Amino acid sequence: MSRARGNFVKRELRGDPTGQTGAKRRGGTYRAFVPEPVSKLELSLPGSLALRLEDASARVRTLNDSTPRLTALEALARQLLRSEALASSRIEGLSVGHRRIAREDFRAASDHAVGGHVDSRAADIVGNIRAMERAVEIGSRAKPLSTEDVLEIHRTLLRFGEDSNIAGKLRTSQGWIGGANLARAEYVPPPPDEVRRLLEDVCWFLSRDDIPPLAQAAVGHAQFETVHPFADGNGRTGRCLIHAVLRRRGLTSHYVPPISVLLAARRKEYFGGLTRYRDADGLNDWLEYFADVTVDAADEAVRLAGKLDDLEDGWLRRFSRPPRSDAAVRRVMKMLPAHPVLDARVVQAELGISDVAAGNALNQLDDAGVLQVVTRGVRGRRVWECRDLFDLINKFESDLTR
Repeated sequence: MSRARGNFVKRELRGDPTGQTGAKRRGGTYRAFVPEPVSKLELSLPGSLALRLEDASARVRTLNDSTPRLTALEALARQLLRSEALASSRIEGLSVGHRRIAREDFRAASDHAVGGHVDSRAADIVGNIRAMERAVEIGSRAKPLSTEDVLEIHRTLLRFGEDSNIAGKLRTSQGWIGGANLARAEYVPPPPDEVRRLLEDVCWFLSRDDIPPLAQAAVGHAQFETVHPFADGNGRTGRCLIHAVLRRRGLTSHYVPPISVLLAARRKEYFGGLTRYRDADGLNDWLEYFADVTVDAADEAVRLAGKLDDLEDGWLRRFSRPPRSDAAVRRVMKMLPAHPVLDARVVQAELGISDVAAGNALNQLDDAGVLQVVTRGVRGRRVWECRDLFDLINKFESDLTR
């Protein structure tokens, strides 16, 4: 049996006089895992693993250094981030399609509903999109990552959902993963009185500049999940931290590689890797797995950019006379990956054009079958969506799972 990268501590489980079973009434003891600190971790990587990590980093740099032929940079970046957030939520069992997410995202941004109601399940995932955006913003600053930064990401994630009462708050009770109770749990994270110290240690590690960026993101993520500092939202917050690190270290200047999309497609291996990380001899296995996932994520992002360009080419062929490259209708096309649900006000704000010009462009795209009217919206204002885009993204992610 391999040695653990930490220690097990025995703690008392208080009995509950109102418990429905004798075991609950009696209480007892349980063992929680306290990982070794990582803030001063010295990585000694085999040559082959160092090369794999560098190759993965090079793939991410290639993704970020190459500008797609047609797809607007910001639009592709936002689509990748949306896919990443949706996949991160899917890993936790929150599965909602891109169309529902885009509608709820539009509703939240424009303060009125598409279809006349708030989609609470989709709103939870929109919170994940906002948390991803916040993590990337935090990574863009030339500052060390702090505990407060992590709390802010978690607060952004949960503030509009059913768990808003615990948003941005470290857990104060003992949690567990898997199993019906502490006695049968697959994993019991550190006791609550150890959480702040261990989270501060993770932040110190994630703020270092002497570690290969991908190795830092991989170890930091696994250590964060091992600490499990929150009552809920640990997985989604931890995957946000991956992108905070990659942005902070300059690896992702424009595009977020859809790492969570690949993790969701390989969920069993992902959870197995996190478990293996807790073994003293499992670190390199976890780094190899993370490097391989990152390579595939970067390559798939390039593939998605090409598919989006092909989709735009197909849209242009629907016009009897293709619009000029600077025409409003072409500029709206380039917005669609970022705004697959939109109205004239969104177009005005993004492109700085008049309400009439925005409406004309949307009507032309409607006539060409690129956009479809969803609803009349508030005060008769029309809202459109791009179903071709939803079909493309859904097929893209479905292909990955296979």
